[in-house]
Amino acid sequence: MFATFFHRAVLTAISLLFGCTGEIITEKSGNLNLGVPGVMCVGGISGFTGAFLYEFFWSTPETANWFLAIMIPLIFCLLGSLIMGLIYSFLTTTLRANQNVTGLALTILGAGLSDFLGGYLVKQTNSGGAFVSISLSSKYYMATLPFANDLGWFGEMFLSYGFLAYVAIIIAVIAAIFLKRTRTGLNLRAVGENPATADANGINVIKYKYFATCIGCMISGLGGLFYVMNKASGVWSSDNLEPLGWLAVALVIFTVWKPNLAIPGAIIFGGLSILSYHISANNAISLPLEAKPLLEMTPYIVTVVVLIFNSLRKKRESQPPEALGLAYFREDR
Repeated sequence: MFATFFHRAVLTAISLLFGCTGEIITEKSGNLNLGVPGVMCVGGISGFTGAFLYEFFWSTPETANWFLAIMIPLIFCLLGSLIMGLIYSFLTTTLRANQNVTGLALTILGAGLSDFLGGYLVKQTNSGGAFVSISLSSKYYMATLPFANDLGWFGEMFLSYGFLAYVAIIIAVIAAIFLKRTRTGLNLRAVGENPATADANGINVIKYKYFATCIGCMISGLGGLFYVMNKASGVWSSDNLEPLGWLAVALVIFTVWKPNLAIPGAIIFGGLSILSYHISANNAISLPLEAKPLLEMTPYIVTVVVLIFNSLRKKRESQPPEALGLAYFREDR
């Protein structure tokens, strides 16, 4: 039973890990992007659109190519997420708009745009149904190692995931090394802590903010693609994708802005977010209706506790970047 619960927790955790890692990179530059839920929605619908075009217009099941079935949705996802990152960067870095308002606007835009495009694609199939499935592309994204089923609980817990799950872990590890061990990462952190000082030392603050935000959005967008292809098995629905984006933002605080801690943190959050469903599905405990929302609130409650604890400790390495959420104007220094 625990192996099954762990497997389901990881399936939820991977989207959180992508979103959290991307937002950590963004916030290290001093940009607070509350548009992560919208970016994940756009990443998901962009990848879904790419897969839809390939399956329904550019190929047939007989002529489908596994490489194109993987790469087309991936490229669409990255491009859609990149556009969201550029919009946010232009508004907050170039025009110095309020970052909180801009992020919330991006979330509303991303969620609305994904719902509109999803409904439009459903109508294009002329099936009369309420949803559309991209089973061909999803099959390749969900493919696991052929010997995973032969290894029992170990295979179910650690080897029975699509390739994007392992990509998420690799990206988180690389991000941790990049931020802590490389000169470029050090410059990025300097921009987030004190952009005026970084600028005085010859660091191009604008370039680093654009770079971090766009890369961060592209990584976060992959969380939407994973949700669509793996968690939802190729069926489009944004109902649960936007809440995952907010959970990813909370996870950034829980992991104290460290990508390496995002890996176990995402699994914990993933387990907590599905706990009520797992208990109900296995009939282990008869939960009253009032208890389910309380269990779903658990990740956010844990985040608040961690935030209070870190604030009381006042350790600098556990605090957000000094200039987080503040627009930088060179003439002010």
